[in-house]
Amino acid sequence: MPRFYVPQPLATGQQLELPGDVAHHINVVRMEPGDTLTLFNGDGGEYTAVLTDVQKKKAWAELKLFASRDVELPFAVTLAQALPEGSKMDWIIEKAVELGVAAIQPLAARRCVVRLSAERAEKKLEHWSGIVVSASEQCGRNRLAAVAPPQEFKEWIGQQDLHKRVILTPRASESLADWARHQPAQALTIMVGPEGGFSDEEEAEALKHGALPLSIGPRVLRTETAALAAVSILSAAWGGI
Repeated sequence: MPRFYVPQPLATGQQLELPGDVAHHINVVRMEPGDTLTLFNGDGGEYTAVLTDVQKKKAWAELKLFASRDVELPFAVTLAQALPEGSKMDWIIEKAVELGVAAIQPLAARRCVVRLSAERAEKKLEHWSGIVVSASEQCGRNRLAAVAPPQEFKEWIGQQDLHKRVILTPRASESLADWARHQPAQALTIMVGPEGGFSDEEEAEALKHGALPLSIGPRVLRTETAALAAVSILSAAWGGI
């Protein structure tokens, strides 16, 4: 059943005009009045709806049934990802959402090749938010992962964080898998460096602020692989797969 995000309050029995992008998709896939679809607004749960009218650029639906379906991880993971080259961040966000990450914090680290001006950062944030929506529609999540505005590493690391922070580093003496096996499920922030990793100074600053250094294993992973491997390891250890 097709799933669509509708950013507005929803209620059983409600008849609503669907957003323009949803109406466009409905026309592209040639859905017709009477067809069934699933709608969600990011607050949790989803609605079974029936199309009541489809026009060239507009569509309407009636909400029939609410289901309090939730496929979130039993622990909250924030991904603090240093900005990688090219379009890798798009891919990282998409896959992180599919794996259940609750929030994403883009970081401008010392070895980042990408540098965003304020204007570009704003446009990127809007673009990444769209990726979160698309990935949530596809994977069945009814809550949207939050994407924070990009921050400089030095500014972000000094902020108070209620979650335990884990910095992934090949120099760690303990692996994430070994650590997780002996820990209860808990909220975590996973820090992943750019190509080339975090600098020695950044790693030292992270440790100074209480970050726990852990490795992914004996192999050095690319930045676009590390975060996804980390979330998968935690899901295997703590549940969620």
